Amino acid sequence: MISPVAAGVIGVGSMGVNHARVYSELRDVELVGVADADLDRAAEVAAEYGTQAFTIDELLDRVDVVTVAVPTPYHAAVTRQCIEAGVHVLVEKPFVADIVEGEELIGLAKWHGVRLQVGHIERFNPAVRALDDILDGVEPIAITANRLGPPLTRDVGDGVIMDLMIHDIDIVLSLVDSDIVNLAATSAADEQYATAQLTFDNGVVGTLTASRLTQQKTRTLDITARDRLIRVDYLNQSVQIFRQSRPDYLRDNGNIRFRHEVVMEQPMIEAGEPLKHELTSFIEAAMNGGPVVVTAEDGLRALAVAQRIEAAAHANEQSMEATEEPR
Repeated sequence: MISPVAAGVIGVGSMGVNHARVYSELRDVELVGVADADLDRAAEVAAEYGTQAFTIDELLDRVDVVTVAVPTPYHAAVTRQCIEAGVHVLVEKPFVADIVEGEELIGLAKWHGVRLQVGHIERFNPAVRALDDILDGVEPIAITANRLGPPLTRDVGDGVIMDLMIHDIDIVLSLVDSDIVNLAATSAADEQYATAQLTFDNGVVGTLTASRLTQQKTRTLDITARDRLIRVDYLNQSVQIFRQSRPDYLRDNGNIRFRHEVVMEQPMIEAGEPLKHELTSFIEAAMNGGPVVVTAEDGLRALAVAQRIEAAAHANEQSMEATEEPR
């Protein structure tokens, strides 16, 4: 009989608890335990999912794979601990707080022969996965992402650029195989709202907006090409393709009338929980030695762009303050 994959979660806050839930539901996987700096929280989550609470060292002695979902400033240290223990690790986004630390972790993971994946979960949204076929032969001109929602009732530590926009940064970078040649950004309300524009060397323009001040929750991605608009709705896991039919002139009672219709297609997409797809893919790569879908290099690239956007937004804010006339 084949033993189940032993899985664990380090950090069982709002995101980590979902990893614990999914590990407990996956076939041929056993949620061996959880760890958290808040011992009461760890015990509570362990009891909910029929497992045990351990220290990090105790947990790493028992697992094959682990999710790191601690606050971002601790990602590097905890991930290093996992790698040095020889445990395959999925670390939640953003990968790390410092680029140099991330590069060191990449080298360390290769040295120890462990798989290192970054938790950019939208790559596993069924609607995004469908884009591989839908975009075949399509040359995007512009990509517009909106990730909007109401204020949170919990403290996430990061502003909207690093917490929300980074999802769309990763998606856009995965779709556009070109370097960024120009970047501009603004933010407002203590970075609870931010927008950025990226111009790529191949001419594609990306416009990204993230907000915690918008009462209606929106998660969309629009891809504009010369002959179509492709709209992805992350929440509904749907894709719509809008095309214009050829213009037509109709004769109606002797009058000539112009008609130009828009045709909408909606491909069939099999819905599914992105986190289950993500963890299944991670476990398969870890156990079979294949490549991970979202590499640590991908995570660093998204982080570097997010940091540039934060810096540009901050510089723009300072410039505006400096040009304000004294009252």
